[in-house]
Amino acid sequence: MAQITLTELPENLQILLNQARQTGEILTITQDGIPLATISPIHSSKRNSFGCMKDTGDILDDIVEPTSNLVSWESLQ
Repeated sequence: MAQITLTELPENLQILLNQARQTGEILTITQDGIPLATISPIHSSKRNSFGCMKDTGDILDDIVEPTSNLVSWESLQ
């Protein structure tokens, strides 16, 4: 994929791109009424990785007591 900097583009295109970034609207480029390309701003949503699973688990039972009455644990005696 080819890349160029914003300063390499013509000034009126720079203005349109900055406007699209500020408003969040998609810019459609047409030729003779036929759409050729669309330019949309990139929305970077950085999610915090610490605590991302908060309130998603359920405690189903006590983790200290044995799972079965048939099992005898020495630590409980």
